[in-house]
Amino acid sequence: MVEIDNVITDEKIENYFERTKEAISIIKNGLPPEKSLLSDVASDFLVMIDCYFEDAKTFIDKGDYINAFASLNYAYGWIDAGARLGIFNVGDDDVRFTLAK
Repeated sequence: MVEIDNVITDEKIENYFERTKEAISIIKNGLPPEKSLLSDVASDFLVMIDCYFEDAKTFIDKGDYINAFASLNYAYGWIDAGARLGIFNVGDDDVRFTLAK
């Protein structure tokens, strides 16, 4: 029988929080030039990412790990989408980001 890990522990939520925080730092260093057409798209993506990340912090503070976990996953979804589309330059980092064609 396969054991299923279906508990969001303090350690698990902290790991996801730190991984997302690190990814946000990386993408903010890989923004398109301000005069680029992608600059506005990157700004829109960052608003969504920051909103979900802040929501996660609020949920964590309330002890609501289910919604915190969901918010962190939504934030990371936006991060990965931006990296995959080339909106954020993350180099060849296919460990933290989904870059495969």
